[in-house]
Amino acid sequence: MRWILYICDMYFFRKKDPDRPTSIDIKIMHVINALAISIFIIGITLKLLHWI
Repeated sequence: MRWILYICDMYFFRKKDPDRPTSIDIKIMHVINALAISIFIIGITLKLLHWI
């Protein structure tokens, strides 16, 4: 349970750092990363449902 809170804190509840540089590359990387994680979770869920 602790790792779920860590991930949620890291991705959703972090304050914006004004000194942090913003670039389109970082934004694209985050979108691709979120998409990959989502597809992975959907794949694992479908595989588990298939086994049951």
